[in-house]
Amino acid sequence: MAGSPGKFYKVRSCFHCIKMRSIAVISGKGGVGKTTTAINLAFALNKSGKKVTLIDANLTTPDIGLYLGAPYVPIALQDILKGKNDLYEAVYMHHSGTKILPSSISLRGVKEVNISKLSSIVNQLKKTNDILIIDAPAGLGHETLAAIQAADECLIVTNAELPAITGALKAISVSEGLGKIITGIVLTRSQGKKELPAENIISLLEHPILSVIPEDQSIKEAVLLKEAVVETHPRSNAAKSYEFLAEKIIQMQSPEKTFVEKLRDFLKLK
Repeated sequence: MAGSPGKFYKVRSCFHCIKMRSIAVISGKGGVGKTTTAINLAFALNKSGKKVTLIDANLTTPDIGLYLGAPYVPIALQDILKGKNDLYEAVYMHHSGTKILPSSISLRGVKEVNISKLSSIVNQLKKTNDILIIDAPAGLGHETLAAIQAADECLIVTNAELPAITGALKAISVSEGLGKIITGIVLTRSQGKKELPAENIISLLEHPILSVIPEDQSIKEAVLLKEAVVETHPRSNAAKSYEFLAEKIIQMQSPEKTFVEKLRDFLKLK
């Protein structure tokens, strides 16, 4: 099995303490390239030497396993949320070196899942990683809210169309309302002059664009190969844009919370 594309392998390593960040990748609207961004950001961070785990927090319509050629796994996030298995049993190693905590595509027993335990799982994984990337469901349902709550920061994915921008604005508002730091904006499927100018988007969303991902045939080809585009087409414009995004996030470090945010966190503990 070693080296087989898209396969996940068991991770059986001891937990050890590392200072890290957890970033929820969110969008207010589906179809903007959120999961593609989560996967390629995680893989690009791994290529940069960071210890990364990619979490599929979409419990009802998970995509990461499908995108990476492993739709079925013996133990998934749902099993951990149900308390059936230990966390390490659901963490798999992709052949690239990126660790994956996938969700199951089966809806069996979905009502038994306690999504409120996601924060505890993220906190446990903080002991073994530099950065956690959490792929949240599209929209702003209870699963997405749980992913936002579990993360330190939120990375907003959108494209330059008004419905997507409106969804991104809602996602930012909800995230900030929950006391989360907005890491920045990723503008996907960019076609240059045939869309809203970047400066208008920045003005509307009031947060910086960290990277612009072009509309690129290589992304579609990578999906067919069940791989990340940073692995299959490392010289493509899309791959370079995702690697630039990873570099920006590494350079940013973990943004400091404001006094109000720290006070809100303190009061939650009381």
